[in-house]
Amino acid sequence: MNIVEWLEDHLMEPLGKIAQNKYLQAIRDAFVIFALPVIITGAIFLIIANPPTSLDWGIINAWERVITPIQAQLLFPFNLTFGLMALTVAFGVGYSLAIREDMDAVMAGILSMLAFFMTAFPVVDIEQVAFGDILQYLGGQGLFVAIILGIITTELMRFLLNKGISFEMPAGVPPYVMRTFRALVPFMIILPLVWALAWIVWANFGVTIPQLVLDAFSPLVTASNSYFAAIGMILLMQILWTIGIHGMNVVSSVAYPFWMTQLAENADAVKAGADAHGIVTEPFFHMFTDVGGSGATLGIAIFMLFSASVQIKQIGKTAIIPSLFNINEPIIFGLPIVLNPILVIPFILGPFVIVTVNYILFATGILPPVIIQPPFTVPLFFGGFIATGGSVIAGLVQIMNAVIATVIYLPFFKKYEKQLIEDETTESAKS
Repeated sequence: MNIVEWLEDHLMEPLGKIAQNKYLQAIRDAFVIFALPVIITGAIFLIIANPPTSLDWGIINAWERVITPIQAQLLFPFNLTFGLMALTVAFGVGYSLAIREDMDAVMAGILSMLAFFMTAFPVVDIEQVAFGDILQYLGGQGLFVAIILGIITTELMRFLLNKGISFEMPAGVPPYVMRTFRALVPFMIILPLVWALAWIVWANFGVTIPQLVLDAFSPLVTASNSYFAAIGMILLMQILWTIGIHGMNVVSSVAYPFWMTQLAENADAVKAGADAHGIVTEPFFHMFTDVGGSGATLGIAIFMLFSASVQIKQIGKTAIIPSLFNINEPIIFGLPIVLNPILVIPFILGPFVIVTVNYILFATGILPPVIIQPPFTVPLFFGGFIATGGSVIAGLVQIMNAVIATVIYLPFFKKYEKQLIEDETTESAKS
């Protein structure tokens, strides 16, 4: 039994189940559907308030002089969008999970959001609490509690409704009234329970629940930012792809909260004028590693257009436009790379090398920190430029990554191309 067969027999089914897990899917959807628009919108103001002065261009320096007196005002939208990321995620987890549970998704989302919001405040006279003091726990530092409460409150709501612990209205009552009263009892039970828990934590530890949980998870957050974590993630992604499982979906469903915590901490550090140390974020993979799509296949997509193999050339024509926007399923499944003993080698090796090089560039400060998560479809150069808040070097590094991957792919691609040409020649002779 070769390694591919072993992976199919032992990993495909359990990892497929992980990817389809309703809780992990709800977490992923909460970030991608609900939080991402908020993050991108807020990040625009962060860029405006922090021009890339390292370029030392006249127009950039003039820009800095203009915005310096009003920087706090420019950061106001950032603080109340990006800075409320966890609040958005709490709603998104509750909503997305409720959809899968066939519940009232909006009510579940509101319940999750209110429960999380309640935990972020110290249980004291609320008029004595400055909103700015708890803002950090409504953003990146509150993500873990937002996710946990999103799941727990939604499941509690489902349990209560299934047990009939709710106000049921007679027939003929307008649907919007019925909807309100059906959710009333779960709200009246769950929110006081969350308040009681928050009070107990504050009374005994002197911290809020997000603070307590963040302290507990901080070793994992730190570990997730290491080189070995980055290598482990990319290797798992690539190996899963080679047997037909969407590697990014599986890994991101677990790693997303860690990636977003690093991203939020980077943005907060840049806002404060401090050093940012988060390296292993979502854009680290989507923007810098997966140029042209998973496996960094952009260069090969171009070579496919000029292939002497009819099959490869035809797939290349289909794949080139999606590849420019980092979508390469036509190559992965059409070339194919999946279960292809020749092409799986560079498909794994290329990203491994790119992650190593990029980690060094970020760790040594040659590349500025990632502070924005652009949509994964942003083309080459522009993705790196946007993700780092306007670094030309980051865009050029993306191009370098594409070249590195292409150089690694080329000998394997040529070997595979030669095989297909021989097969096509044989078939042509027979016909």
